[in-house]
Amino acid sequence: MSKNLDDSSQVTKATVMVVDDAPENITLLTTILQDSYRIKVANNAEKALKILASNVLPDIILLDIMMPDIDGYELCERIKSQENTKDIPIVFITGKDDIEDEKKGFDLGAVDYIKKPISPPIVRARVKNHLELNRLFRLEQESREQAEADRERIYVEQLKTENLMLNILPKPIAERLKRNEKNISGDYPETTILFADIVGFSQLSRTLKANQIVAFLNALISIYDGIANELGVEKIKTIGDCYMAAAGVPIPRADHAHLCARMALRMIEETENFSHQHASKLSIRVGIASGPVVAGVIGDSKFLYDLWGNTVNLASRMESTSEAGKIQVAEDTYKLLQNEFNFEAKAEVECKGIGKVQTYYLLKEK
Repeated sequence: MSKNLDDSSQVTKATVMVVDDAPENITLLTTILQDSYRIKVANNAEKALKILASNVLPDIILLDIMMPDIDGYELCERIKSQENTKDIPIVFITGKDDIEDEKKGFDLGAVDYIKKPISPPIVRARVKNHLELNRLFRLEQESREQAEADRERIYVEQLKTENLMLNILPKPIAERLKRNEKNISGDYPETTILFADIVGFSQLSRTLKANQIVAFLNALISIYDGIANELGVEKIKTIGDCYMAAAGVPIPRADHAHLCARMALRMIEETENFSHQHASKLSIRVGIASGPVVAGVIGDSKFLYDLWGNTVNLASRMESTSEAGKIQVAEDTYKLLQNEFNFEAKAEVECKGIGKVQTYYLLKEK
């Protein structure tokens, strides 16, 4: 609808629709209003409904009550029942002066009731006032709709942010960050750390284009992520084609070693299946160690939840000194699992920065 005001607040481009079956009333109302407004005329309700079915709607309707076939009351009810016309202000102009008639008009949704004989100043003033009131109503409605749209947009953005945080951070850590906690860290005395490295990927990547490398690696890492989610193991990060996960942190649990052992066995199996499906020669080697770690969030823009300590270093050495297709575990992990899993003992392994370590190959769950 067009409701432009000039500097004197006079409506200059609004459209007034006059609905009356008496030609003399139409002529009178047109004469009173045509200098300030565009005028649409209908001499019965059917013609009025046709006008209202068009794309260009009036800004206000001056409506006679006593008309043949469909009277003003019924026409008003129909107008107010349609979504696209319900907010058009309707002013009844009629010779009926009974208080019940006036009340009926207001009950049907009319905004005013002008009695005949018509007073030109009254008509001009009422039309101008109702156009201005409707303009303000529209502005308020648009403001509410915009505010609601802004709230919805902010809510969606918050969900995106929360989902992104949950994708890169454990849920308890993400919740603490949402509460604006700083320097998030903790000691975890009983955890198990898993490292896995994809063997053969470097050679394979030399034969692939950049987008193929990313797609291939993403497909395989997504399989590992699915296993972690299913078992309740926390993925910590990927570094190139190396995968790091942990159990017992940030939520302590007694079965931390068992979870990582099951995940490692699943990773070996799924990597073999994936390699077969893609006619490649990929495999993984896995290292696992159990013990205490320190964990926390580093960075203030690109957050990273990371782990530190001898257990992390040992798990990394277990992976780097393992063999393709095998899972090498440190002695503390072996002691936690020996009753539920089968192992093959190895000779002591020299680990850089640590020294000689007794290790075992995890074979299968009993």
